[in-house]
Amino acid sequence: MKSKSSLAALTIGAIGVVYGDIGTSVLYAVKEVFGSGRVPFTTDNVYGILSIFFWTLTVIVSIKYVVLVLRADNHGEGGLIAMLALASQAVKDKPKLRQVLLAVGIFGTSLFYGDGVITPAISVLSAVEGMEVVSPAFKDWVIPLTLVVLFCLFAVQKRGTAGIGKFFGPITLVWFFVIALLGVSHILRHPEILSAISPHHALLFMFRNPGTTFVILGAVVLCVTGAEALYADLGHFGKRPIRLAWFSVAMPALTLNYFGQGALLLERPEAVKNPFYLMAPDWALVPLVVLATMATVIASQALITGAFSVTKQVIQLGYLPRLRIEHTSVREAGQIYIPFVNWGLFVAIVLAVVMFRSSSNLAAAYGIAVTLDMLITTILTFFVIRYGWKYPLWLCVAATGWFFVVDVTFFASNMLKLLRGGWFPLMIGGAIFALMMTWKQGRAILNEKLKADAIDLKDFLEAVFVSPPIRVEGTAVFLTAEPGTVPNAMLHNLKHNKVLHDHNLFVSVQSHEVPWIGINKRVQIEALGHSCWQVILHYGFKNDPDVPRALEQIRGHGCEIERMTTSYFLSRDTVIPTIGGGMAPWREKLFAQMHHNASAAAGFLRLPNNSVVELGSKIEI
Repeated sequence: MKSKSSLAALTIGAIGVVYGDIGTSVLYAVKEVFGSGRVPFTTDNVYGILSIFFWTLTVIVSIKYVVLVLRADNHGEGGLIAMLALASQAVKDKPKLRQVLLAVGIFGTSLFYGDGVITPAISVLSAVEGMEVVSPAFKDWVIPLTLVVLFCLFAVQKRGTAGIGKFFGPITLVWFFVIALLGVSHILRHPEILSAISPHHALLFMFRNPGTTFVILGAVVLCVTGAEALYADLGHFGKRPIRLAWFSVAMPALTLNYFGQGALLLERPEAVKNPFYLMAPDWALVPLVVLATMATVIASQALITGAFSVTKQVIQLGYLPRLRIEHTSVREAGQIYIPFVNWGLFVAIVLAVVMFRSSSNLAAAYGIAVTLDMLITTILTFFVIRYGWKYPLWLCVAATGWFFVVDVTFFASNMLKLLRGGWFPLMIGGAIFALMMTWKQGRAILNEKLKADAIDLKDFLEAVFVSPPIRVEGTAVFLTAEPGTVPNAMLHNLKHNKVLHDHNLFVSVQSHEVPWIGINKRVQIEALGHSCWQVILHYGFKNDPDVPRALEQIRGHGCEIERMTTSYFLSRDTVIPTIGGGMAPWREKLFAQMHHNASAAAGFLRLPNNSVVELGSKIEI
């Protein structure tokens, strides 16, 4: 009984978080296809478009994501980062291919931020535009009201979502019930519309209008907005609740609503200006606008939370500098708040709303980033099932080849919208990709420089203890990026203070391309003699580094960590760009600035503030 109630709770949670985005696509998807003016209002065309909608949902969401991609879990976790880690591990014996896949995967992750700007903007704006249907007098209030809703949404992020998160599932469940009811009310007037489920209507439309079909695919893709969330939220809910929520609630409700909009358009072609809201009776318009706004806020909330999570994972993998991360729940480690990401997204979303000014204009900007992400997921899936799971080549090509063709077709169609707004999410994604690759390459150059100047730790300790300095009480923890080398902080401490502590730990924190590393595999320790130890702490990209807590595990190895007598020594390096280095001058300056602005390592590693000693040094790259 407990498992059944748990499954029900997880399924309702998945409805709110996973399907909030795709659930609100009914607000604008049909409007954009028929509102383009490229599809004449004939019965055959309406049937054809509805059939294309249904089979796009079936092929991309039901078959590709729900059936295939959900199987590619990385220790129970999903998302592009998890898939990237799986793919890079699968081809680790092919270093050149691995580097290409890493770059492709990181580019896809960068595009996620572009999507993260467009999705809340188009969702909330399309919901508030319902006020225009209530009364044309509200037209001038749409943009200001949208900005107010978005500001409130981002302002409450620092308080966490634990309190309001429990309402997400039920509200979204009500939303799906309402949109299904709206659809049914119009389908009952034209029950014959249900025959559009047959794929022959879609095939016939494509055969008769190949050029038009290709162009409108850029609008059809709006019906699968948020499909990536199915995979990204795998770790939060599990495969079964996500699949159950899709096939029992989301897919039927979406299908009924789209077909209801089609039935409405057959009856009243002029309803194309906003078919979703015009499905509702006049008395229900205001409540529907309120419910739609709540649903779009929930959909946006899930995406913002995803942006925090992805940023943390990217930092752990070494593609972004440390940022201040606040934990908003004492019970849920995954509930975090990153101020820089939160307000950066808000500024970009406000810019998008003010620039594009309507959901129709934003629809032109939407699609390129999403379809490119879908294409990258398909490519990475091929390498996972071919080299990770060792399936035969023919089976791998058969499993992913069809989706590759579909994704490429959708992407090519969306490229037609490049100059009408598609450049916007690409620009955001490209800028973040440049930041990520600059940081990764800069860190590699910096580490090479440190290695070249490094002194072997064991040899150094042997030399020091030939004529040992004064020993003082307590434990010194020296943080170092490279195990086996002398930390700069130790050299400065010996040079200026001329003392050593009774116990000395040389600690390196290493992140790995797996989501989680358990406590039992956290610590690797090696005795160096003279009450000195080399310690390596291992973390997955979803673990939260906590050095003091991890070091509690070394009790029994001859070193007892006492909180009041332990000091943590860190090197605070200042990077100096030089001409003729490993990167272009502008990238070296950018890296130096990013390095300077990175949040303190002490906070990131959970070191106690009153026990940290930072010793600076300058490094030229």
